[in-house]
Amino acid sequence: MARGSLIEKHLSALRACELCPRMHKPVVVGRPVMSRVILIGQAPGDKEPKLGRPFAWTAGRTLFKWFGSALGWTEEETRDRFYFAAVCRCFPGKRPEGGDRVPAPEEIANCAGWLEREFALLQPELVLPVGKLAIAQFLPEPLPPLTEIIGRKFTIERGGRQVDVIPLPHPSGASPWHRMEPGLTLLKQALALVAAHPAVKGAGR
Repeated sequence: MARGSLIEKHLSALRACELCPRMHKPVVVGRPVMSRVILIGQAPGDKEPKLGRPFAWTAGRTLFKWFGSALGWTEEETRDRFYFAAVCRCFPGKRPEGGDRVPAPEEIANCAGWLEREFALLQPELVLPVGKLAIAQFLPEPLPPLTEIIGRKFTIERGGRQVDVIPLPHPSGASPWHRMEPGLTLLKQALALVAAHPAVKGAGR
């Protein structure tokens, strides 16, 4: 079976996942893109399930603006060239005190199997974890401050292969980190590393 068909089959199985009873359906997945670059978000918000795609709301607009400035790509081009994944693929729900619930460790563990399958299918050369929860899945704990992570490239072993990791801050409007120094400068450094990476240059062809 062709790899493209395998990723379609994978996404079909992922959409049917019922492992986490507290998570809100539907499962949110990206396009079946055979890319060497995997972008990994934290978890969908409440708008993404209705709109049927990752990063569909205000954080997404900021994220695609970043890629537009660094790569010259539109949102559609970015979605067609990067494989969009997440630590958890379902909306976790709201906290009683406000804001989205952080996925529980067992929910993160349940969803990790899907991501491992994607690593096996895509054999990525570059991972772009967006936000602390996603970054923490790839860098050793305890996670250093963002000022020591953003703007740098790390090389890790995943699935028996070497893969580069370029962390990005979360583009949430609730966070001022990426809009003020040193976050502004570190974000520009990170996006320059993304633009220069061979896997990204290959994805743009």
